[in-house]
Amino acid sequence: MPRTLEGQITMEKTPSYFVTREAPHRIFNMNRNTKLIVVVRDPVTRAVSDYTQTVSKNPGLPSFQNLVFKNSSKGLIDTSWSAVRIGIYSKHLENWLRYFPLSRLLFVSGERLVTDPASEMERVQDFLGLKRLVTNKHFYFNQTKGFPCLKKPEGSSRPRCLGKSKGRAHPHIPSDVLYKLRDFYRPFNLKFYQMTGQDFGWE
Repeated sequence: MPRTLEGQITMEKTPSYFVTREAPHRIFNMNRNTKLIVVVRDPVTRAVSDYTQTVSKNPGLPSFQNLVFKNSSKGLIDTSWSAVRIGIYSKHLENWLRYFPLSRLLFVSGERLVTDPASEMERVQDFLGLKRLVTNKHFYFNQTKGFPCLKKPEGSSRPRCLGKSKGRAHPHIPSDVLYKLRDFYRPFNLKFYQMTGQDFGWE
């Protein structure tokens, strides 16, 4: 990583930090003043998306419904499956709050990042103490991908969009499976809303 110069902010991203038990302690020891940005989305949609990504690389995987249940007849959700476990955001946040105050964490709505990226980016810029340079004029919605893209920057031949691994069509999941998964997540979601002071509307 290049050295950070005076007046610059160093940023690093990974989908794993928030759910890795050792990460908060390690980051705290490195720099307790670190600001943390966490993008979260409806955990049910997130689990299906996770499965879609995995099955694209391993087509021989069992069906989503076979993986999501520990006991399908009783409707018991298998929390050992990472696609399910990652979406229990309140549990992961508890671990982070042992080291960082809530004021050092910003939770960005994955849904609003798609429907209104400029507003979410305003929140990010404010949180980082940056001037609001990224605005609505920098985005357009790509109908094919179903995601917003950045408009073509000066000197570039094309706009910047998410890679080909994003925007895949999700497999059909039986509605009763999704209902049971929503029931499972509901208390964790409500606790997460209380902990963060944000209602993400995952119903």
